[in-house]
Amino acid sequence: MREKQFMIDCGEGTQIRMRQMNVKTNRLGHIFISHLHGDHVFGLIGLISSFGMLNRTADLHIHAAPELEKIMEPQLYFFCEGLPFKVIFHALNPKVHELVYEDRTVQVYSIPLKHRVPSCGFLFEEKPRDRHIIREMIDFYKIPIWRIPKIKQGDNFETEEGEVVPNEKLTTAPEKPKRFAYCSDTAYYEKIIPLIEGVDCLYHEATFMDDELVRAKNTQHSTAGQAATIALKANVGKLIIGHYSARYTNKSGLLNEAKAVFENTVLGEDMTIYDI
Repeated sequence: MREKQFMIDCGEGTQIRMRQMNVKTNRLGHIFISHLHGDHVFGLIGLISSFGMLNRTADLHIHAAPELEKIMEPQLYFFCEGLPFKVIFHALNPKVHELVYEDRTVQVYSIPLKHRVPSCGFLFEEKPRDRHIIREMIDFYKIPIWRIPKIKQGDNFETEEGEVVPNEKLTTAPEKPKRFAYCSDTAYYEKIIPLIEGVDCLYHEATFMDDELVRAKNTQHSTAGQAATIALKANVGKLIIGHYSARYTNKSGLLNEAKAVFENTVLGEDMTIYDI
């Protein structure tokens, strides 16, 4: 979002995939961990160690349940002593919907989920952008440069003759802020619907198909049909499903099951980039 780079979860092999995709990490400052199961955190120590060998100097912020810092401390001490940057842990409560990160352009909220261990998703929201200046109108009214920032924020302009020029004549509307929600790992959980209502894109786990509803319930995971139902009820723009059970070597059944409920569904696939 806004040319920023965030990471959600860090499973084993994450840094290998990043290198294969030629992903530059100079803008990666914040990692958000949904829950403390190994497939979501085993890649962290390797990633941090590699950053150290690459002489990274920018601090790395990790947002996770407080237990993660206790788990990571001895690993950092043993494997990463003398890092040229700080690893800063920010404790969050997976059971609470709250603002966990904010900067000038983006807000990130936690989304409590339903899983075998405390787990939360994340909602990324762009803040409203400034309006776009119409250069010809700025030149026509001879508006001084120091007035432009306020005009971009919505102010009108008053000429020396006292004429008030409405903002709509000087600017055009900005792009609509993007909203993205990530929900994994979780059982079917309708309490998240008001929290993700109308997002442009939802990533929701779809570990099983509907013929494994009992297994999904017992393991606190979702089916493709359930993920699509959440997307439909939350009126989202696009649904990306993922976190499939290894039993599904062919993912077409999962996709078809979801699309039968929510048409604008795509498969989440490794090393693939999606527009939102």
